[in-house]
Amino acid sequence: MTDPLAPVLTANWGRQGSWTMRAYAEQGGYEALKQAFGREPEEIVAMVKDSGLRGRGGAGFPTGMKWGFLPPLGDKPRYLVVNADESEPGTCKDIPLMMASPHTLVEGVIISAYAIRARQAFIYVRGEVLHVIRRLQQAVQEAYAAGYIGRNILDSGYDLDVVVHAGAGAYICGEETALLDSLEGRRGQPRLRPPFPAVAGLYASPTVINNVESIASVPAIVANGPEWFAGMGTEKSKGHVIYSLSGHVERPGQYEGPLGITLRELLDLAGGIRAGHKLKFWTPGGSSTPMLTDEHLDVPLDYEGMMGAGSMLGTRALQMFDDTTCAVRAVLRWTEFYKHESCGKCTPCREGTWWLVQILERLERGEGSTDDLETLLDLCDNIAGRSFCALADGAVAPIMSSIKFFRDDYVAHFEHGGCPFDPAAATLFGAETATAGVGV
Repeated sequence: MTDPLAPVLTANWGRQGSWTMRAYAEQGGYEALKQAFGREPEEIVAMVKDSGLRGRGGAGFPTGMKWGFLPPLGDKPRYLVVNADESEPGTCKDIPLMMASPHTLVEGVIISAYAIRARQAFIYVRGEVLHVIRRLQQAVQEAYAAGYIGRNILDSGYDLDVVVHAGAGAYICGEETALLDSLEGRRGQPRLRPPFPAVAGLYASPTVINNVESIASVPAIVANGPEWFAGMGTEKSKGHVIYSLSGHVERPGQYEGPLGITLRELLDLAGGIRAGHKLKFWTPGGSSTPMLTDEHLDVPLDYEGMMGAGSMLGTRALQMFDDTTCAVRAVLRWTEFYKHESCGKCTPCREGTWWLVQILERLERGEGSTDDLETLLDLCDNIAGRSFCALADGAVAPIMSSIKFFRDDYVAHFEHGGCPFDPAAATLFGAETATAGVGV
């Protein structure tokens, strides 16, 4: 059995020139591809199903099952689309992976496309990360030159073209159907479903859409077997993942480990919360997941554990906030982001996020009241679950959880006429709070 903390996706990140095909091949790169072409596509799909791999983009839907939703082969082509539009606040796992080892993703794309019998694959990358786009394009060119992409790959009779597509920089395009609209040259907005992408996706053809980390996990599954992958993690949440620790932690960065590890264990690896302070709250999967507190340090970081704690694992963007942070200001900053990034298609999201920001701004200035807290919760109830996509749900999650855990922070603002965490308020609230710098 492999050491549960032995790196897999990050194994070659520290190698000099790890992004080149030469360095990747020296560590066994593209050997899994050769093994895959010795199997029928259906066998690869079965391996992914048996491994228990679940989507690494946030929803956690079983990857092999998603592939199995494709209708029987017909007149229409099949497409594979990789969602590399990473833009959730706090999420920073896919971009480092694509920068450090783009061939891990490229090999995964080729194997996955072969498994679902697609002859065209797209990697949709956020347009602002030009350095990532260039690195991926270089990796794809190297793969073409080596005969791993193109016509009659490795004399298998299989043809594949891969396109690295630069998005226009919209958070909403991380939603899979909005991503498809963007790929087709339209404004990125979520589609009404059904039909689902597996039936009528890109160009109204059967399409599989997977996250970067999901596809990058496929080569290791093929090379080592589904039992190896399933041997890590928990009973229902299997395998290894990348956890992104950021914020008030001594050594922020990417930490690879099995699903089911706890935040306490990860913090031990990361040196703990910064000296002289203690953890106040954290997000398990980016700003769109309900915040948790130090009471949840030992809850397993898997899909079931986070759901049981009242949150979601999401993208495993572990943002750490210590006792110097104002919960109200943090939530306001996140809500401003969702207001700005709402595509405007749904009234609850378009209008609701605007009103949420107005109320939070008033509360943060110390001009609110307890009635405003009830209005906030009422607004959240009327927004959640009433939009085309999950953006609105993500916008209200931190608000509702912050009022649940840190109602006193809100009350302190309007009782004292301002933010008690503001250093400028030292004469009003005392020298002790004057040392508290706002970390958001």
